[in-house]
Amino acid sequence: MSTHPYEALPAHCFWRDAVAGHPLEDVDPVVRAKFKIARQDKVASAGSCFAQHIARRLESSGFHYLITESAPPLVAPADAARFGYGVFTARYGAVYTTRQWLQLLLRAYGAFVPDELAWSDETDRFFDPFRPRIRPGGFNSFEELEADREHHFACVRRAVETMDVLVFTLGLTETWVSRDDGAAFPICPGVAGGEFDEAHYMFANLTVADVVADLETAIWFIRTKNPGAKLILTVSPIPLLATALDRSVLVSTTYSKSVLRVAAEQVSEAHPHVAYFPAYEIITGPQARGRYSDETLREVTTEGVEQVMKLFMRHYADGAEATPAARSGEVEREAAALGDQTTLDVRNPPDGPLRVKAGRAVSRAIE
Repeated sequence: MSTHPYEALPAHCFWRDAVAGHPLEDVDPVVRAKFKIARQDKVASAGSCFAQHIARRLESSGFHYLITESAPPLVAPADAARFGYGVFTARYGAVYTTRQWLQLLLRAYGAFVPDELAWSDETDRFFDPFRPRIRPGGFNSFEELEADREHHFACVRRAVETMDVLVFTLGLTETWVSRDDGAAFPICPGVAGGEFDEAHYMFANLTVADVVADLETAIWFIRTKNPGAKLILTVSPIPLLATALDRSVLVSTTYSKSVLRVAAEQVSEAHPHVAYFPAYEIITGPQARGRYSDETLREVTTEGVEQVMKLFMRHYADGAEATPAARSGEVEREAAALGDQTTLDVRNPPDGPLRVKAGRAVSRAIE
């Protein structure tokens, strides 16, 4: 009697046994965790919106969520989140692309100084081009903006150097960059500050090679400052709100999420200190039958958020299952906000197609 490799495979390798044969709430695509988060580990978050929800649930379950940039005493607690405090580890706001994340790291350490340091409007208010919505109404002066940015960079450096685990959510591949120095902006100039000029800005849609190169370089850079840092990658299940390409936003969403998912796989498979958690598959997989999306098909339902958190805590939080929300309505607020074995040699940056061109640079670009 002939034998073949599939005969000895465990149940999780078969669709009928792992997916179709279970109620939705029992489908668990995580076979094993690459590492565990201990209660004393300092967990940082960055990226698209999804990362903050994992970090919040860890905090409400007694784990250490790292905050390096807290609201000053004069900011009322009710206004703190509106001003970007406590949403992520530092006050960088949503970091939608890997290019934006890499350049933030470089800027925080003075390795990249972009040409555009501030945008102003007709009322002489100033906006940070890389955090245009972090200060509602803008800053009173360039000096005030610059002081806030320098404080922010110090908080980013403290996060990089003290965190044990970073949860980073990959959100988008579409971005707008400066034609002059390659600086990547979180949103198109002119949407929330600045003035769009085709002569100075261009659209870019990152490829798998681009995202992998950005991630590899960012990981290398972080581990030169913090050799023990680990990374958990997720892909945001939130579809694109709009696409700059002349095609259906549905097609652009599929492209973007596919690129990010493949890049996350390549990078996580290459390093023992980088893991991938399948939040995207939990929310968007066919087993969900649309139950985890609301009527807009962009927002994740409370049930979906709970399922993601339950599985994350089960597999990655050492000695803890997901606990009920610490405060009434916490899960609902999370759901509503959800809208969007080679070791790394830290002595030499990884190869890749990355090009970071410095404007008023104080040091070399990493190539």
